Formats: sequence, structure tokens, C-alpha cells
Amino acid sequence: MSSPAFQIRSRVPRIAEAAVERARLSVVPRTRVRAARVPFVTLVSLLLLGGVVGLLLFNTSMQQASFAATSLEGQATALTAREQTLRMELDVLRNPQRVAEQAQKQGMVPGQVPVPIDLRQGRILSTPADATVPASAPLRLRPLQRLPAILDPAPPRVRPVRRPARARPPGPRPR
Repeated sequence: MSSPAFQIRSRVPRIAEAAVERARLSVVPRTRVRAARVPFVTLVSLLLLGGVVGLLLFNTSMQQASFAATSLEGQATALTAREQTLRMELDVLRNPQRVAEQAQKQGMVPGQVPVPIDLRQGRILSTPADATVPASAPLRLRPLQRLPAILDPAPPRVRPVRRPARARPPGPRPR
């Protein structure tokens, strides 16, 4: 019979040989790991599509802002012209000659004697007299003066230029 020590000795080399054979290096073909193309292409396509849509939205908003600015500029120009017209009308209404004419039509008369006032003490220095218009000397107003022609030119008149009629070829007219 074999002794247990002999069995261990004979078993150890066999285990070692098996381990050595398993531990030997051998060339293994390399497997390439490829990234999936579909997610990458989808991501790039979505980014491009998002960029194009973003640019279109930005361009549209800029055009709308441009139209709004143009509209507001036109409105500002019209309001400026209206303001100038109203200022001119106000100047005509404030004209002293016109004010005097309107006052005379309403029965008002100019004061005859000026009354001095002491501004430091806040007193009237003399007694005011009633304003009366003598029947022999009514208030004479100068007629409103017109501006000189150089300052108030007549509007220009533009006459359309007549073009000679073209000779039409005989036959039906094209529609």
C-alpha cells in the first residue's frame, strides 16, 4: 500500500503541472468594442435640428421687432408732425392782435390808467379808475399781418408728364 505521504507527493506535481499548463500565456484575438452608431447619429441630428429651429425662431423674432420698430418710428414721426401743427395753431391763437379782437368782440375795453403796485409791501399805490371807452375813439386794431412770401411760400405744384401713347399691334389684347 501506499503511504499517505507518497500520495501527497505524487499528487502535488500533477496539480502543479495542470496549473502551469493553465497559466501559460496564449495569444487571444482582440475583440473590438464598437460604440453604437444609432444613439450618436440621433444625438447629432437632434443638435443640428435644434440649432436650425433656434436660428429660425431668433430670425423671426428679430423681424417682428424690426417691424414693430418701423411702425413705432412712423407713429413717432406722425405725432411729431401733429405736435408741430398744434404748436403753430397755438401760436396763431396767442397772437396779441387776435386776443385783442376777441376781447373787443366780447365787450372788453383796455384800461386807461395803469395802477402802480408796491411789490415789497404788497400795496396798491393809487386808486384804479374804471375802464371806459369814449364813443369817439373806439379801439383800433391793425389787421393781422401775413408773413412775407419768402417765409410763407406757396406749395409747389407738380404737373404730371404725359407720355405719348404707344402704338398697339392689331389683334386681341393679351390678358
